[in-house]
Amino acid sequence: MDREQIFLTEKIQVPLIKCHTIVVGSGAAGLNCAEQLYNAGVRDIIVLTSNLYGGASYCSGSDKQTYYKLSVFGDTADSPMDMAHSLFDGGCMHGDMAYIESLYSLPAFYHLIQNGIPFPYNKYGAFVGYKTDHDPRQRATSAGPKTSRFMVETSLRKVLELGIPVFDEMTVVRLVTTGSQQRICGLVVINEHEVEMEHLGVTLFQAENVVLATGGPGELYAKSVYPPEQVSLHGVALEAGAAAVNLGESQFGLASTEFRWNLSGTYQQVIPSYFSVGTDGQRRNFLEEYFRSLPEMALCIFLKGYQWPFSADRARDFGSSLIDIAVERETSQGRRVYIDFLHNPSYMGETLDSHLLPQEARDYLTRLGATQDTPYERLKHMNPDSIEVYREHGIDLREPLEVAVSFQHNNGGLWVDDVYQTNIRNLFAIGEVAGVHGVMRPGGTALNSGQVGGIRVAQYISSRRAEQSLEDCSYLLKEAGKLVLDESQKMLASPGLDQQEIRRAVQNRMTYSAAIIRKADIIHSALQEAITDHEKYMRSPFSVRSRAELARGWETRNLLVTHLAFLKTIDAYISDGGGSRGAYLILTDEESGEDVGCIDYAKGTIYRFKRERLEDRKRRLLVTGPRLTLSAETVKPLPTDDSWFETVWADWRRGTTFGESAPSSET
Repeated sequence: MDREQIFLTEKIQVPLIKCHTIVVGSGAAGLNCAEQLYNAGVRDIIVLTSNLYGGASYCSGSDKQTYYKLSVFGDTADSPMDMAHSLFDGGCMHGDMAYIESLYSLPAFYHLIQNGIPFPYNKYGAFVGYKTDHDPRQRATSAGPKTSRFMVETSLRKVLELGIPVFDEMTVVRLVTTGSQQRICGLVVINEHEVEMEHLGVTLFQAENVVLATGGPGELYAKSVYPPEQVSLHGVALEAGAAAVNLGESQFGLASTEFRWNLSGTYQQVIPSYFSVGTDGQRRNFLEEYFRSLPEMALCIFLKGYQWPFSADRARDFGSSLIDIAVERETSQGRRVYIDFLHNPSYMGETLDSHLLPQEARDYLTRLGATQDTPYERLKHMNPDSIEVYREHGIDLREPLEVAVSFQHNNGGLWVDDVYQTNIRNLFAIGEVAGVHGVMRPGGTALNSGQVGGIRVAQYISSRRAEQSLEDCSYLLKEAGKLVLDESQKMLASPGLDQQEIRRAVQNRMTYSAAIIRKADIIHSALQEAITDHEKYMRSPFSVRSRAELARGWETRNLLVTHLAFLKTIDAYISDGGGSRGAYLILTDEESGEDVGCIDYAKGTIYRFKRERLEDRKRRLLVTGPRLTLSAETVKPLPTDDSWFETVWADWRRGTTFGESAPSSET
């Protein structure tokens, strides 16, 4: 790493730092990538992060946070191609990526074990698994509610032991490319330690390679289970010319609102009760309006444990996702919804007891010895760690817990090839910021994907080190730095709306129009509003109240671009006749027809929705910056891997294992 000072203007100097590879992000994916790069022989690395302990990997979780990998115990029949099918069959995922994320799942898993993640094993040393959502095997495992936090802590310890520099409170605001070559050459950041200085913290970095590991755009929705302030870099990458894919395919699920935490697994399997409270302070047992009997309602609450994300399929026929719809409707009417762990559910005056438990729930709870009288006592018996997590944040689960259907994960992200390289050469994306998964995926695959991506990127960069000879790009970085400095000065001087108000408008727009319930006219109206806001604030910057908020202002600018790209993608899908799938229902005014379905509840029909065309899962919608041009891409099938060792060995010795690729689109 080399450091120097250069003049942006006649009077203002800024730091210019040069290194071989920059990893942006300090979550489980980014830190693992830095570690893997070092182990692969790439030693000139730095890690940049806006908040070292502020990402989803460190702050988020659930009752027993799931890690998904190939089955490795007993006589369970499994193979890399079987697991690839489980990833691929959800739709809108390339077959080669499904196969790669399956193949690398065990090396990634065993690396975590070597790092010290306490995954449980039996007396034989077998890492026994369990089934998660959309999982036909028992591939899931867990180190408890803080699995990803352990991953961050152990990997960070390794990174620091290896002497890899970690720069904290660095907000990336611009990616810089070499123009016609469309190759990354560096980035511009706001160093929050130096915003009070004359250069407003503007700092330049030049690098051969940049790896984005910045997670999902959690701040995009008002109801979000991401840690506060997680924004990611979708908008920044799109402005640089990157492509994004599957942005409309997100996950939503029940989560607590005061302390943001997923309420899956044991939290639901103990069958707590639900109630809502209006402005008049009166409680309402709203779920009894949706189900036809107490056992039916209890079973759906129980099933919510391993069917936690909202699913369009499970909203029909009185399935478990009817609970999400009920909660969403209550909150949209201004009522607050709570889960109560001290009381069993009741229905029309009748309270749940062991005799009324559905067979599936009764067998499960009996097998675990969880036959205590209250949900809290059952939770304490089955999973005391899940109670302790809340206690650490000053919350007693013996008190009602406020909940909402919240934005939890985006299955889309930046377009990447089979080595996680974007359409901009030498710019990589791993973890949630990479658009690897599509419509549905087994729970826990996101953690696996981030680890696999780090290994794959390290292998690729290491294999190409001899070919990389980036010329001095300080002049390009200087021009980009000038633009950032000028825009920052305008934000600080602007008399317009405060950036926080713009951010809230974006979040409310996305929550209202693009969550689990979507409608063509509402999406289209939201898109027009987003276009207007984007054009307005790119011409005339919004206001940032102080230098201390300058980086947040740039993040809001990034969110403006990101939410426009999301809404463009969703609008294009619906306008083309796309139907309900994955984590959302697309409502229709039509009352009948082959492509019209109904969501029923105890009183009749709530919604009529447009059914999905299954052929739509064979193509992916792309949006490419900076103009956010829309196109489509055909999904690659699962590969037939009939490789011969001699051929593979020959390619290995020649250094021709990896090929080059770029997104091919069809209008």
